[in-house]
Amino acid sequence: MTELKYTVTVEVTSKSSLLDNLKRTVFIFLLFLLLMPVSIEAKLKTENVILITLDGIRWQEVFSGADSALIFNNTFTKDSINVVTQFWDKDSEQRRIKLMPFFWSEIAKHGQLHGNVNNNSIVELRNPYWFSYPGYSEILVGYVDSTRNSNASENNPNITVLEHIHDQPDFDGKVAAFCSWDVFDHIINEERAGFLVNSGMERLEGSLVSQKVEFLNEMMFQIPVPWASVRFDAFTYQYAFDYLKIYQPRLLYIAFDGTDEFAHDGKYDQYLLSANRLDGYIKNIWDWIQSDNHYENKTTLLITTDHGRGDKPIDYWQHHGSNVKGAEKIWLAVMGPDTPARGEANNSRTIYSTQIAMTISSLLSIEYTNKKPVGDVIKGIIRD
Repeated sequence: MTELKYTVTVEVTSKSSLLDNLKRTVFIFLLFLLLMPVSIEAKLKTENVILITLDGIRWQEVFSGADSALIFNNTFTKDSINVVTQFWDKDSEQRRIKLMPFFWSEIAKHGQLHGNVNNNSIVELRNPYWFSYPGYSEILVGYVDSTRNSNASENNPNITVLEHIHDQPDFDGKVAAFCSWDVFDHIINEERAGFLVNSGMERLEGSLVSQKVEFLNEMMFQIPVPWASVRFDAFTYQYAFDYLKIYQPRLLYIAFDGTDEFAHDGKYDQYLLSANRLDGYIKNIWDWIQSDNHYENKTTLLITTDHGRGDKPIDYWQHHGSNVKGAEKIWLAVMGPDTPARGEANNSRTIYSTQIAMTISSLLSIEYTNKKPVGDVIKGIIRD
C-alpha cells in the first residue's frame, strides 16, 4: 500500500512539473515574439510608389499661395485681372488652397506636408549647387556627387534608386519614368538602367500603345514649344497616365518642368497657372489610383522639387543656384497607406533630399545601398 501511494505521488508530481515547464516555455516564447523586431515587410501595405517632382516650385507658394509682391507686379504678371481673381486672397491659407487645392484638401488631411519655413519645418538640399541636375541626382541617388555640377547631357555614373529597384525580383519591367526635360535620359542613365525613360520631345512607343498615345505622338511636334530641351507638361502627364493604366508599374517617376521655365522667363502668372494645373494632374492620378483594384490603398505618393528659388531682392524669384539665398530650401508631400496623417509638419529636425531614395526603397520593402552611404529613411513618413 505504501509503495502504491509513492508511485501515485511521483506520477502526479511529474505531470505537474511538465505542466509548469510547458507554461514557462510558452510564456518565454510569447515574450520572445513580442520583443523580437518585426521586419518592414511584415508591416507595410505599400506595394507601389509614385514619385512626382515639380521643378523649381518655391516653398513660399506651396505653403502661402500667390506672393503679393509678384502677383500685383505688372512686370511679372501680365494677366493681372484674371490671375488675381483666380489665385488671390488676403488670407494665406485661402491663397494656398486656391493655388493647389488637392494638396490642401487631400494631402493635408490624409498625408504630410513638410517644408514650411515659417512653421519651423525645414527641407533642404545637401548639394551646394542648387539647380536641376545635381538636385535630381541627389533625390534619386541618395547622396551628393560633386561631379554632378552642371546641367549638361552627361550620363550619371551613379546608380539611382529607380535602377536599383528595377534590378530586384518582381520589379523587372515594373519601373518607368516620364519627364518633361530631356536631360533625364542622362540623369537616370537610361542606357545602363534598362527601363523606360521617356523624356523631352520623345514619342512613346511600344506594343500596347493606345490610340490616344499615337495622337499625342503627332500633336507634340505640331505645337510650338518655347524651350529647346523641354516639352509641355501636359504631354508628360498624358503619357505617364496612359502608361500607368496599361502597364501597371510598381515604381513610377513623373518629372514636370514648366514651372521652372516660366519662372526663368519672369512670367509669374504662367508660373501660378502651371502650378495649379500640376496640382490638378496629381489629383486625377490619385483619384484613379484609389478607384483601381491594383493600386487602391496599396500605393504611396511622394511629391517634391529639385531646388527652391530666391525671395529678395524681388527679381530673385526667377533664379536659383549657389549664389541665390533660399534656393536650397525645398518641400516634400507624402500620402499613402503607411504614412500617418499628420498634415502640415512642424519638424524638430531638418529633412534632406538625400533621404528620399532610401524612403522610397523602404516603402517598397527593399534594402537600398550604393557605392557611397545614402541618407536615412525620413522619420515619421513610415508608420511605426
